Amino acid sequence: MTDSTDALSQEEQLRATLNGETARFAWKELQRFFAAGTVIVVDDALDLVEVAVQIARDNKAAVAQWMAAGQLGQVSDVQAQSWLQADAALWTVVVKPWILVQQRAH
Repeated sequence: MTDSTDALSQEEQLRATLNGETARFAWKELQRFFAAGTVIVVDDALDLVEVAVQIARDNKAAVAQWMAAGQLGQVSDVQAQSWLQADAALWTVVVKPWILVQQRAH
């Protein structure tokens, strides 16, 4: 195997691992992490697992692009309150130290 094949295989393994760790959680179960500032919201136009992979790989360019487009960032107090009132369940995946959350519209 070449180095690029090894890197691809590692990325595929990472993607498979993160995909397997994706789960739905009630927002009320995530509030303590929100209070600690470790919850990141991912726009539903993005693939949650792909975002997790790029964060895990420390792809600063992709993260900066998503942040600049408003597709990735800290959960606002208004959004947190809305999810709490709606008893929302969100898709989540952990990329330490972050918990990525996504509310899918479809």
